[in-house]
Amino acid sequence: MLELRTLGVRTYISEPDRGPQGWIDQRAERDAVHANRRRIRGTRGKRLLRRRGELLERPNALLYETGAMRRTHLRGHANILKRLLIHVSGCHLGLLMRTRFGIGTPRGLQGRLAAAIAGIIALWTLIEGRRAPVPLDGSHSLRPFTPHRRYERLPAVA
Repeated sequence: MLELRTLGVRTYISEPDRGPQGWIDQRAERDAVHANRRRIRGTRGKRLLRRRGELLERPNALLYETGAMRRTHLRGHANILKRLLIHVSGCHLGLLMRTRFGIGTPRGLQGRLAAAIAGIIALWTLIEGRRAPVPLDGSHSLRPFTPHRRYERLPAVA
């Protein structure tokens, strides 16, 4: 708290109820902590803490409960942190995709991407089908295209 106070930051940090503290030879630290406690008990402090609960704690609770991160069994604290980082990154990527594209999973985006590519290909073939290809060396003739004999239509049988 003292470091933040020396940087000029007004803190609204919640803290657990730890009981009475011994502030021997720590007058500046005590003043910083007490100023923070006074601020979080006010109207603005309570509003900020509620907003923190809505924006930060609820999504993280969703990660831990629904995402089953509370029951992660890995060896070593560093490995658990890596797993948590990947899990949270995936959650944030889904949130970003929902706000940007309207779909929150790569599988859902895959269907839209395939439809967009198919539309571009169909448009391209439509444009290319309207004009005949012309060689760049100028050796083209203006006679119409005739299909190969094997692909010609057979006469209708009466």
